[in-house]
Amino acid sequence: MVDLKSFTRWNAGLATTISAIGGETFFTELFAALGEHVPHVYPQIWLYHRDLPPRMLYHEIPPHAVELQVDRYLEGAYREDPFYQISMSSPRSSIYKLGRLTGDTFEDSGYYRDYYGDTGTCDEVIFLTRLDDGSVVNFCVMRLQEQDPFNEDEYNVLYSVSETVASLIQSHCHRDDFAATNLLQPGLDAQIDLAFKTFGGDHVSTREREVLELMLRGYGADTSAERLDISLETVRRHRKSIYKKLDVSCQADLFALFINTMPYISKAQGGDPLSIYMM
Repeated sequence: MVDLKSFTRWNAGLATTISAIGGETFFTELFAALGEHVPHVYPQIWLYHRDLPPRMLYHEIPPHAVELQVDRYLEGAYREDPFYQISMSSPRSSIYKLGRLTGDTFEDSGYYRDYYGDTGTCDEVIFLTRLDDGSVVNFCVMRLQEQDPFNEDEYNVLYSVSETVASLIQSHCHRDDFAATNLLQPGLDAQIDLAFKTFGGDHVSTREREVLELMLRGYGADTSAERLDISLETVRRHRKSIYKKLDVSCQADLFALFINTMPYISKAQGGDPLSIYMM
């Protein structure tokens, strides 16, 4: 039998979300509508593309958790994220639960040991929406270690609305203002490798440029030190200098700045697209 009160709350939340499509409150309203039925924490929206670093579109992560949940993730952990990997392959579903995707061996994985085990998270559910330019929107809700994981009833509720959530996100992301700000334009993908090699070149030293390229390609400090045959401390010092010179405070800001320069690659004619963007 249908729970009329629950059904009415969902319809009310859905109506508010639909009215917010294309606006700044869209993701807030969508998370709130789901939260009426399945409690969650740390809601976040990621934009994934195979050839670019992930982009954080929206989150409700408290300040004390941002370093672990976002900055360390962007420093290279995302490459081993089962959700990122399924997003970049051929997902057969629009919704995935972490435990179902990883099985019983997750805690033995390098991703868990090197990153996930420190985040304080015990469970996640994501909604995946594939966009026209090959990007994937990852709509994520979590539970912390002091909470219970999502149970079967809660997952079934989320599963039952997954196609609706995907359709809403598609509608929001098809709006011209969203596409112009966040999605790759036709023909740009062929120039991405050039952007990795030239971005920031006018603003940092030669060695910092090498460290910056590895940062943009998603390599962690340890891997960067190995590839450049320098110490980990030297890599960290270069990273700190890069942040200061480019006037960013974290990896997420750096990636956002990099992606914002994409439309200026051709104008730069092999030079630094950041310089054109800043002009």
